[in-house]
Amino acid sequence: MFQFLTKLDYLLRETFLGLRRGGWMNWAAISTVTVLLFLFGVSLQTSWHLEGLLNRFGSQLEVSVYLETGIQATDLKPTVQALPEVAEVLTIPKEQAWTNLIRDLGISDIHGATKQLEGNPLVDELKVKAKSPENVPTLAQKLSQMSGVDEVQYVDEAVKRVAQLNQGLSWISLTMITLLTLTAIAVITTTIRLIVMARRREIEVMQLVGATTSWIYLPFILQGVAFGLAGAAIAWGLIASIQHFLTNLLAQQPEFVQFLANGLRLSPWKTVLLPLILLGFGSSVGIMGSLFAVRRIALR
Repeated sequence: MFQFLTKLDYLLRETFLGLRRGGWMNWAAISTVTVLLFLFGVSLQTSWHLEGLLNRFGSQLEVSVYLETGIQATDLKPTVQALPEVAEVLTIPKEQAWTNLIRDLGISDIHGATKQLEGNPLVDELKVKAKSPENVPTLAQKLSQMSGVDEVQYVDEAVKRVAQLNQGLSWISLTMITLLTLTAIAVITTTIRLIVMARRREIEVMQLVGATTSWIYLPFILQGVAFGLAGAAIAWGLIASIQHFLTNLLAQQPEFVQFLANGLRLSPWKTVLLPLILLGFGSSVGIMGSLFAVRRIALR
């Protein structure tokens, strides 16, 4: 146990000593990793937000089925309810629909408006909710082919647009993250290489007294990990601050915007998962950068 603590103390002292000698190059490496992880975190969070928005829309998706004149909604309801994709069916008689329409238009004389139009011009309607968003197009097609159905409407186009936006942003984010990852690895490699070169004589002495290559260069690898962890911490702080600001801003907006905000809210496990992913990604980038630096110098 004492021997382990002694080795750990040595590694930590050597790691901090290397970081001190890095000077402003440390900041260059950390800032590059911070930018990388901030954009990665934002893109990942945006992807999660859009998925939540799609699910939010999906849970609210209803297929509006307008029946032909003379067809009663109550007569068609059992047939629609028997479809395997259907979760719930709500009947709206044309009298109720007409009353709601007149009220929404601000007309107080319902009988006068009905008489002026020579009767109720509306038809019975069914509000059909699917068991899942994926079932909506299939369900709409089946409903449109039923006898007595005049028209079927649903907001599938809006869901498709959001899904296409999510896919497009994913490809753009992947390209940016790949380029920034290579840049961060290159900066960390350069930084670690300069630190190693500054301690070249110390390394030669350690080699002469029999120290192994892995033991000599392990502190430099830990320095790369430190760059990644520091960048991840700063990136997560920025993301959390922006998220807090947007949450407070959306809370003051109209009801529809708050509906969208509820769809954008991350689940608790994703809130915990995001910083862990950033820490893991940052550490991986730091390790790769330091390994490239150490390997190229150790092989000389």
